[in-house]
Amino acid sequence: MVPFSILDLSPITQGSTAGQALANSRRLAQEAEASGYTRFWLAEHHGMKGIASAATAIVISHVAAGTKTIRVGSGGIMLPNHSPLVIAEQFGTLAALYPDHIDLGLGRAPGTDMRTAAALRRNMETSANNFPNDVVELQALLGPAGADQALLAVPGADSNVPIWLLGSSHYSAHLAGMLGLPFAFASHFAPDMLLSALEIYRERFTPSQYLEKPYAMVGIMGVAADTDAQAEHLFTSMQQSFVALRRNARGQFPPPVDSMDGLWSDQEQIFVDHAMTYAVVGGPHTISTKIARFLDETAADELIVSMPIFDMDARLKSVRLFANAQQSLAKAA
Repeated sequence: MVPFSILDLSPITQGSTAGQALANSRRLAQEAEASGYTRFWLAEHHGMKGIASAATAIVISHVAAGTKTIRVGSGGIMLPNHSPLVIAEQFGTLAALYPDHIDLGLGRAPGTDMRTAAALRRNMETSANNFPNDVVELQALLGPAGADQALLAVPGADSNVPIWLLGSSHYSAHLAGMLGLPFAFASHFAPDMLLSALEIYRERFTPSQYLEKPYAMVGIMGVAADTDAQAEHLFTSMQQSFVALRRNARGQFPPPVDSMDGLWSDQEQIFVDHAMTYAVVGGPHTISTKIARFLDETAADELIVSMPIFDMDARLKSVRLFANAQQSLAKAA
């Protein structure tokens, strides 16, 4: 059975607050845990009015404190925004608080605009170009400390928090293969290089102390409801959000609408539909069919689902319906 996991951005819905969004993330993780999901990851974004997960390590702690078995982690920490030592200390602390409970997914993008990225790290010479060196440094800081090691992460040293590399292009596929790390592809919003990146990762994979063979996770946007029509209605929230992103008019996460007609141009619809190439939206039969096709196409080891749904009860129901689909696919196999 292919494991299913959840990716969450702690969406701040229109008329709501960051506090409510963070409470919803914890509740969503509890539902995912009860439904048998493997991981619950949170993503680092900055300066966005509709996303409350900017201080990602803190949100991970908030979620982990409310769960027992599901792995909680980052999908991801945008490493160019931070010093590796700081991330080692943060995730070493999380590992000390929640042993065998924490994942560290690393991304290379800033997760924001360049002005905000400069404010986060301030020294932009240490940028995405240094990403491979930063990953290796972080591995060393989280691994066993040498007798004469001058630089220590406390907590962090010998915590051996599992590191994943995240990507939406070939770059991280090459690096994850070279370092022998698990790889997660952001096909939930960047479909173009999915299959070629997976091929590169698997072909270039070198066994390591962390992983003996390639392990690839793939992402989808997912909205499940009782019927296809209900799911498509709920999905208009995500469509509106992506139109706003294209217009650089980011706001709080909007409620669904009866129709997108008049809310986007033809070019904006093409942009959104392309970004959502692998979205799985529909009733139980539809989502099972689409997931089976997607997993067959990618041969993925794990599926991670982002569920952009305005109403919290509908989000929780979608979590349960995707879990049911996973069970149905396992029985069919």
